[in-house]
Amino acid sequence: PIEMTPEAHDEAVGLVSHVPQIVSSLMAKQLEGASDEAVRLAGQGVRDVTRIAASSPELWIQILGANKDSIVGVLENLQKDLQSVTDALKDISAPGARKVIAEEMSAGNAGVARLPGKHGQNKRYAQIVVLIDDRPGQLAQLLTELGELNINLEDLRLEHSEGAQMGMVEFSVVPEVRETLVSELEKRNWRVA
Repeated sequence: PIEMTPEAHDEAVGLVSHVPQIVSSLMAKQLEGASDEAVRLAGQGVRDVTRIAASSPELWIQILGANKDSIVGVLENLQKDLQSVTDALKDISAPGARKVIAEEMSAGNAGVARLPGKHGQNKRYAQIVVLIDDRPGQLAQLLTELGELNINLEDLRLEHSEGAQMGMVEFSVVPEVRETLVSELEKRNWRVA
């Protein structure tokens, strides 16, 4: 358990739960009028950003209304950051424009680095991407072989692109096993990206 005052709790969930819900929903809204061709190009990035957008509006109206004071400040800061990037992109060749974008992206890197990992630990993991054929049993075989190699997966993500006859399995492992694991997977004829 994490002990905090009700006010600190409201501020925290406004930042890490309520505003992400709004951002996810607003990004998903952009897809509503998109062409079928554009939506078919959707990859894991847009899926990650919009994953929680399919939530109940009725429920979220209540949640957001109850915590509006904690949410508004975060949204105003986000709005300033979006405006800064928007202005820089309008004239990318203007002096300092690229620096603004780089600084905003770097600040995002620093922010995501603060998120806790598995079981709340502040431990970072190495990512490995393996290409698998889109046919029954491939994922099960890969996971079985990882078990035979005595590898503990910290996280796993599976991505498919429409019409592709393969998928990408991205998994996280402790950094000290990465190099050996890549070598072992390649020996077993897995395609490591």
